[in-house]
Amino acid sequence: MKKKLILPVLLSSALLAGSIPVNVFAKPADSANDHHQQALKEWNENASVPLFVKERSATKFSSSSPSNALNYLKKNQDKTGIKNPDKNLKLKNVQKDELGMTHVRFKQAVNGVTVEGAEVTVHYNEKHEVVSVNGRVNQAIADDAVDSSVSLSNDAAIKEALSAVSAPKELTYTPTSELVVYPFEGKNHTAYKVNVNFMGEEPGNWFVFIDAKTGHVIDKYNGIMHAEENKTQKGFGKGVHGDHRELHITRVKEEASGTKFALADYSHENLGGILTYDAKNDGNSSNDTLYVGNSAAFIGDYDRAAVDAHYNSEKVYDYFLNEHGRNSLDGEGMAINSYVHYGSNYNNAFWNGRFMTYGDGDGEFFIPLSAGLDVAAHEMTHGVISHTANLAYRNQSGALNESFADVFGVLVDDEDWEMGEDIMAPSAKADGVTRLRSLSDPNSVVVSNPQRAAYGSGVYPDHMDEFYNMPLNVDNGGVHVNSSITNHAAYLIGQELGREKLGKIYYRALTVYLTSNSDFSDARQAIVQSAIDLYGEGSVEEAAVHAGFDAVGIN
Repeated sequence: MKKKLILPVLLSSALLAGSIPVNVFAKPADSANDHHQQALKEWNENASVPLFVKERSATKFSSSSPSNALNYLKKNQDKTGIKNPDKNLKLKNVQKDELGMTHVRFKQAVNGVTVEGAEVTVHYNEKHEVVSVNGRVNQAIADDAVDSSVSLSNDAAIKEALSAVSAPKELTYTPTSELVVYPFEGKNHTAYKVNVNFMGEEPGNWFVFIDAKTGHVIDKYNGIMHAEENKTQKGFGKGVHGDHRELHITRVKEEASGTKFALADYSHENLGGILTYDAKNDGNSSNDTLYVGNSAAFIGDYDRAAVDAHYNSEKVYDYFLNEHGRNSLDGEGMAINSYVHYGSNYNNAFWNGRFMTYGDGDGEFFIPLSAGLDVAAHEMTHGVISHTANLAYRNQSGALNESFADVFGVLVDDEDWEMGEDIMAPSAKADGVTRLRSLSDPNSVVVSNPQRAAYGSGVYPDHMDEFYNMPLNVDNGGVHVNSSITNHAAYLIGQELGREKLGKIYYRALTVYLTSNSDFSDARQAIVQSAIDLYGEGSVEEAAVHAGFDAVGIN
């Protein structure tokens, strides 16, 4: 009898999703609770107010400077809703793009302490005219005075965060901590935002918010998305599907064994390298090593996953460099590191905030996940997102994080509009499971995780009428499921404009307009404005974007 396959329930900001606590359905609320929930909803909305001001008669300045941006905001407080901007905003960065526009990005702050998720960007054209302002601001602060003093030390906050996520002794990186104002469930908290990163059977890239006065955990979420002078030379290998791959490798010398060859590519100017590591299926990251072979030919069965990871990483790097002028994930040439043979029968791939990791699959549902070029592009796009909009990995902003990763996945692997078709095992295909998600026809793919499926129709949605209202403890609020709505909008736009224009518009929206708490409506505005920037107001490109989002019910 043929075995029935169930989609593995792994959650990462990777491709799929993690072990999720089984929580079922909420109890019916009484009227008092209804009133409380409504008041809470209104406060939360006021704590993250979307802003998009487009100037019809632009204000001209002598230069596109941060000080002039603040002057504009001071003169237009009623229009923007940002009170006392010179006091309540602090500069994050200034970027100039290929169109000659300058984008001055500010963070909202209280007494110098950054307000989590609140950012405002002032956009100048090439004539030093302010043409638009967008972002999100916390307007609840005006009515809710924030005491930014602290009673808890930074070290104590980190200790509490480590305990809260049951972190192992071995961490990937030293935890980082930042004092922020964190709006959560009806109150602006002064909190330490602690980032804890570790590998193991359940890898984590946790963000934990610790009350700076009491030491209590306010909130937490897992943001895992799902040598000497070296001379690089040509080598080759055989991929998971038997494809011949030409590789850039490096000759290395080991004291005990002489000359060997490493999957280390230093051939790209101003790039720290493209490096592939062997995690050795042992669950111990201290044993991970650069992937090394005895010859320039990587053709053994164990080599195949590494060959594809190395080859695909270079393909994705080339795409972002050639199509968008972006040098690596951070735009500044950071090394691109991939780890293969992670865990035992591990059915996932993920970006952990620093590098890509690929499991070998269990052979029944997945084969090694590095086999998919779209998978590599998806994970590496999470890296790009981390260094640009940094979309928070929960609810609609998290779904946008997943969606942009999928969109660039199919732009790099441009043979179709499907995700994950090259990583499905023969048994899964025999069972009718031939891909993970479809941008062209989301409804054709079943949501195989029963806990998620219970919140909707049971198939991936392609319209807001089919939106899955999940709590945060289920798929971080639906990040892997509701992403298919915006995926489908991208597909429709791409059908009208082609992949090249779709990529240019989406890349600009991601790197110029979106902020960490952007939702679906913000994304529509950002993508429309990007089309206008690139192709002009009233262009067919702008019309195609409007039509794509209209078709999926995003206003």
